Amino acid sequence: MSFTSRPTLRRRGFAVAATATVLALTLAACGSSKDSSGSSTAAKDHGAKASASSSATTGGMDHGSMPGMDHGGMGDGLADAKDGYKLSSGTGELPAGKDSAYRFTITAPDGKPVTGFAVDQTKRMHFYAIRSDLTGFQHVHPAMAADGTWTADLAALRPGTWRMFASFTPDNGPGKGKDFVLSRTVTVPGDAKPTPLPGAATSAEADGYTATVKGDLMAGMTHPMTVAISKDGKPVTDLQPYLETYAHLTAFHEGDGAFAHLHPQTKVNGDRGGPELSFQTMLPKSGNWRLFLQFQTGGKLHTAALTLRVS
Repeated sequence: MSFTSRPTLRRRGFAVAATATVLALTLAACGSSKDSSGSSTAAKDHGAKASASSSATTGGMDHGSMPGMDHGGMGDGLADAKDGYKLSSGTGELPAGKDSAYRFTITAPDGKPVTGFAVDQTKRMHFYAIRSDLTGFQHVHPAMAADGTWTADLAALRPGTWRMFASFTPDNGPGKGKDFVLSRTVTVPGDAKPTPLPGAATSAEADGYTATVKGDLMAGMTHPMTVAISKDGKPVTDLQPYLETYAHLTAFHEGDGAFAHLHPQTKVNGDRGGPELSFQTMLPKSGNWRLFLQFQTGGKLHTAALTLRVS
């Protein structure tokens, strides 16, 4: 199996062109048995809630059917606007310690809300919330109203500054077929003491599973990387498809929070994934990256988080 870099999803033709401009990778998280604000946390997955766009629209290419597409052209996701498309929200603050909803819209160059989105890994919108110190993380799939307003339901957030990322591909207009990742920050009031980022490691635990990463990465260069999944010291070979792949990987750069995303290239073959998942990984910046890997077994989603040093 092989994984390709994600800030920009979809289409074989775009994958070839984007490879030259890759800016990212993937180990994301949708759902976890731990609280979403913890250092190894991932949020509950709201992907089961069908969005208005996915239920009302069947047109457009399903990019999720093309595993391992290269999304490097998305950029690092640290801006709220790109190429005329803008992430807008009236929410600048969310409450601490309880579930909340973040509402937003994506507007096109003409200023009108976008309501047509292409499918990527079974969803028309992927949404990520990451705490500024990278110790809190959620990946959810919001629902869209008929007027283009999206609602992302978030599990309880710890006090601090959080960045909200929206990853999508317009299904019409001047940006049709182009992958975007845009973001804005929100404040969660309270005692916002930063949590030190765990040191660089080659493995992480999640729900009794161990994810072990192998590969020497250098900033701005594509290198092979493998992630091996084991449990009780034994290789895991019953990984189930999750978002039409065997793992979802999202990464964030320490310091600025730059976004990167990866997922397997190899076509899923039933519930027999593992034990090793292969990636062609390109991270654009040196330093520490916090990786969030999601995988599914027995109908349960697991999220493993580790710090990876890129030279």
